[in-house]
Amino acid sequence: MSSKLLRIAAHEAENLTEVSLREDFELLKHKLKPPFPLTIPSPEEYLQLNRAILFGLLTEPQLAKTHSTHLHAIVTDGYGFFVSLVLKLVTESYPKLLEPVRVQLIWVTSKLVDVSATGVDNLLISLLRQIVGGDFSDVNLWLAMEMLKVLLGHWDWLLGEPLLLTSALFTYLRLLADHYRLSGHPKLEKLKRMEIDFCVKVLREHFNLCLQIGRDLIRLLQDLFNIPEFRSIWKDLLLNPDEFRVPGFSDITHLYHLRTKSRYLLLRITPEMETQLRFLLTHVRWGSQKRYQAWFARKFFCGPERETLIPDLIRFICCAHHPPNEIIQSNIIQRWAIIGWLLKCCRKNHVEANAKLALFFDWLFFDERVDNIMNIEPGILLMVNSIPKYVDMTHTLLEFLFLLVDNYDVARKDVIVRGVSIAFGTLIRKGVVHSLDTLISCNALSPLLKERLVSIFPSSKSGASKVLNPACLPHCSLSPLTLPSPPNTRSQLSLSKELKTPASTREEGLKNKVIDTYSCVLDSPLSNCSTVVKSSESQDDIIFNLVQNLGESIKQSYKVGLQTLDKILVLFANLGSEMLDIAFRCDSVLTVEALACRITDAFKLQNYKMFSPLDSPSIDSNFDDEIESATAVVIRNYIFSQNERMQKMILFWLENDCPVGARLLSYASRLAYEVNLMGCTMDPIDTNNSVDLSGPEISLLKCHVDEYVSFRSSVQKGSLDAPVSISTVNGGLVTSLVEDAFSAYRCYLVFSQNILHKEEDGALGKLLFSDLKSCCGWIRKRLKSLFCSTFSYLSDLSTGEEDIIQLLVEQLDHVDVVGMQFDLGLKKFFMFGLDSNIISHLVKSSLSWGFVEQQKLWLLMRSEFAVSKLQVNKVVLDFFSSGVLDPKVHSIAAGGLLMLCSCCAPTPELVGTMISLPNGIFQDFAATVLASWAVSNAMMLFDSLANCLEKANNKNEDVAHINSGGMRINHSSILKLLSFLNKEGMRSISFPNKEFVSIPEIRAIVTAASVAQESG
Repeated sequence: MSSKLLRIAAHEAENLTEVSLREDFELLKHKLKPPFPLTIPSPEEYLQLNRAILFGLLTEPQLAKTHSTHLHAIVTDGYGFFVSLVLKLVTESYPKLLEPVRVQLIWVTSKLVDVSATGVDNLLISLLRQIVGGDFSDVNLWLAMEMLKVLLGHWDWLLGEPLLLTSALFTYLRLLADHYRLSGHPKLEKLKRMEIDFCVKVLREHFNLCLQIGRDLIRLLQDLFNIPEFRSIWKDLLLNPDEFRVPGFSDITHLYHLRTKSRYLLLRITPEMETQLRFLLTHVRWGSQKRYQAWFARKFFCGPERETLIPDLIRFICCAHHPPNEIIQSNIIQRWAIIGWLLKCCRKNHVEANAKLALFFDWLFFDERVDNIMNIEPGILLMVNSIPKYVDMTHTLLEFLFLLVDNYDVARKDVIVRGVSIAFGTLIRKGVVHSLDTLISCNALSPLLKERLVSIFPSSKSGASKVLNPACLPHCSLSPLTLPSPPNTRSQLSLSKELKTPASTREEGLKNKVIDTYSCVLDSPLSNCSTVVKSSESQDDIIFNLVQNLGESIKQSYKVGLQTLDKILVLFANLGSEMLDIAFRCDSVLTVEALACRITDAFKLQNYKMFSPLDSPSIDSNFDDEIESATAVVIRNYIFSQNERMQKMILFWLENDCPVGARLLSYASRLAYEVNLMGCTMDPIDTNNSVDLSGPEISLLKCHVDEYVSFRSSVQKGSLDAPVSISTVNGGLVTSLVEDAFSAYRCYLVFSQNILHKEEDGALGKLLFSDLKSCCGWIRKRLKSLFCSTFSYLSDLSTGEEDIIQLLVEQLDHVDVVGMQFDLGLKKFFMFGLDSNIISHLVKSSLSWGFVEQQKLWLLMRSEFAVSKLQVNKVVLDFFSSGVLDPKVHSIAAGGLLMLCSCCAPTPELVGTMISLPNGIFQDFAATVLASWAVSNAMMLFDSLANCLEKANNKNEDVAHINSGGMRINHSSILKLLSFLNKEGMRSISFPNKEFVSIPEIRAIVTAASVAQESG
């Protein structure tokens, strides 16, 4: 039975909650229409009525008001049981709810709020948890919008529910940080405005309730500092705390010392995420965690912005999941290891820095009387256990922690130093680690880091003098820690004294100076650690000078010009976020558009056009534009960094009508083509098989790997990744680089779709088709690889897409089609998928294609469906029920179906379809298929045939009364099969659980049944 509430796959069992609701609805359906009975239901009947009414409310929107009235009439428990049913459905099954059911669910929730139903606050909190961070899908944005409407529409009631009010504030502050980064999305603009208004209203009017959130309120607000309304709130938090009219709140330090309760940190991960993480941390043993981690990443980090979930997950693991001693002492995977993996999953600088801040946030203000040591345990264990194998992890985490100590809030640095020092002391005293000797004695760590460690926790000084002797240490330094602060952060400590003077005595200019100063401090920890370290107040000047000399570098040597361009892009993409306000001046070369223009003009003077089509004439026939051009340098840097500024830069060329997407797709597909030539294993986890990059046929791949190694080396200091060198390159890394290239292309599609405001033609599949079409005009040699890699790496955008499949059969010759048949037969990818409706539509559309294209289509379909689980019978039925068949138009499709059916197994469903096809233009179709099965798979055919006839006979032994419950059996197909068997010398057929039956006997019975069916 198809579900009316949930999307349930064919392999999934029915949902027990839905079964319970549906059964009671069917049982009491006659009682759910007026006039309602006046009798008082028994306790059991009352529960059944609640379940029945809920099912009716969710599946019969046209009767929703009637069901709602009925519910109000019978309720005796303040709606407690009814709300518990809705809450159970939301918690267990919300992601699977059908779209109309979700709409009704929000309507029902709003009505429950109207009557102040018992427990409705918990229902609203559960719905808030279902809004996924970093998810910009219409369904997710719709839920965020609808929940805001419910909350704002019941404002007075909401003020009486402080936990719900603060939970909603926490949720929308966090969502707004993601939403505000994305501009140009029409639906998002209205939502962002509503989110800003709601959060500001709560913060301004009810700050006393907001304090319940604790110190994580600061962590959320700092992500919103660039929004004018929140900048004003920051100004009052620092300068005029009396504006919030909260007795006892006189300084932001008060908020620092309030621990955030775990219930708030649970808000930003869905129940499904929570379940999977808790399973991972309570049942999965060391050595078995990789496949679970890979599944989790595919499930929850698949979108271009979904990695912003990582800081939320780390806060949850640190503060909301505290395993018992049995787990800690067992061989179950530990929290620190999962956090280390999550940090490795960060690709963007601001996400990586936010993730580190989430790990160390409680360290900064730790108070043993208030805070739980389990909140800071993962940080120290991750640093200690990363030595010696992953010492880079230890180095960057310690470096980041001390940068927080120095820069997070300079005016209150003493508070932070005390917090971190107490954290170290508590961890040692409680036995989490025996001492800090493991860190201090590590020769791979910088001596400056060790000195800072000793200075912030003096108790570790004993025995450290010998360790810190420069003669015993490698020649490494941490000079960035001693660099002067950027101009905006100077004299911060002196300015902090001015904060304590009455507001009326300060000049407005001083206020603005303090606010600008603090904004720089807040931005600092949100940058990648290595970025903060490498930035200086003159970095924008360095880039400016390089750009100014770009033209001269190109004149000196084209190769030197490319090297200069590469340096510019690496510096520009990794420019620290604390430098952005300084660097991105209106007159600066560091604006994205200005830099792109400079690059374009510099190479144009040398007769090179950026992002020109690959079929453009070239001065040098040996020039390979995908390897040794400025465009290739830009593409590689975009793939390696996937930086937001790099995205905006390539958008500049897109807006100037350059085929940017086609160039990116061509580049990625060529990488896949050359990897295939090498025969590398397509498993990015495989790190053992070495590769040989010396062959001339893999020139782009060799260049890409070399540039990747160079890129990683340039950002290695302070990075979380393990060192990469050309000697460590293996098949796993190479194939992973190909995946990254297609991932970058996918991000480009999303980015261009959102920014360019495309509507119908802006669907990702349409954009992909446009780029594929352009590539087909350029790269005739590797067209097959272009389509194969598209179906492999962009399957969700290409599988079953009619335009792409038609383009394929038009462009590929028969040799390439045969090659694709081999790939489909080995399940390397899928072209058509398993949706029979999509395939039937494709078959009907293909009838207007050329004969050659149709033949190629059916060859490919046959190869895929021979090894897939598609229900071919539905495709056959759709074809033969499409109307009047024309042998001149439909002959190739009929022949293709004939080959397809003949190579499929004769299942009862497919055999039943065959014997029910009516006579028509292709009246021998069914008999031919049956005959082919009689030769290739006779036993299964006769088993299925007997099964079908038994059902058609409706369990009546008299075959003359065959009636298939409305399906008319075409007995002539069976008779033709019998004639074929007779000619083959087969005199009888063995049916299951029966003796052999002679063919003349079967013929007589079937003929009689045919006459009876025609007369009846």
